[in-house]
Amino acid sequence: MNSDRADKREFRLARLGWLSRTIFAVSAVAGLAFVAGFGLFADRIGRLETPSDPPGADAIIVLTGGQFRLDAAVELLRSGKGQRLLISGVNPVARDSELKAVMGADDRLFSCCIDIDRAAIDTVGNAAESAKWVNEHAYTSIILVTNNYHMPRSLLEMRRLLKTTDVRPYPVVNSRLDDGSWLVKPDAVRVLFTEYTKFLTALARSPFAGGPEQAAQTRSANAR
Repeated sequence: MNSDRADKREFRLARLGWLSRTIFAVSAVAGLAFVAGFGLFADRIGRLETPSDPPGADAIIVLTGGQFRLDAAVELLRSGKGQRLLISGVNPVARDSELKAVMGADDRLFSCCIDIDRAAIDTVGNAAESAKWVNEHAYTSIILVTNNYHMPRSLLEMRRLLKTTDVRPYPVVNSRLDDGSWLVKPDAVRVLFTEYTKFLTALARSPFAGGPEQAAQTRSANAR
């Protein structure tokens, strides 16, 4: 009887040990994959360059978040690279006069060719509001302007909703990341790591996300 109990106890211990080793092995592999993925992501970002003379498109969309983004988008509009410009994610309290001053856009350009989206509060919202705007104007091609580190996730969200629209990336590069110097810059590492985790989250939910309506619902739920 005691022998049976000892055998069962030994079996349970052996099973527990196997389970622990399996969990450790899986965790180690997942951790290595995560780190390797981050390295590939950072390398991809570092290789992005701002096009010197991109081909024209029907319209231009810029996602707020930096002065250089707005400057680049307005310059594309002025140079005839798009018919209209949508600025997505503008702070609801920002006045048009303040935007004009920041962008250096005159009244004529602002009134004829620039639309403002104040509803979007994140990248998912940017994509949803942009998709509505693109569909309303029946545009078939757009230039997407945002920072290089933000471009992969922005493209993923945009292309998920604009499946038949040619979305052309225009990454804005504020500082070079292709020489590896970002590894010794804590702020750069933090920005890249944060964006990488957000990109993985967007990638994970992408196959299950619906159209603009579902995106809006997801954005509302995330805001709560």
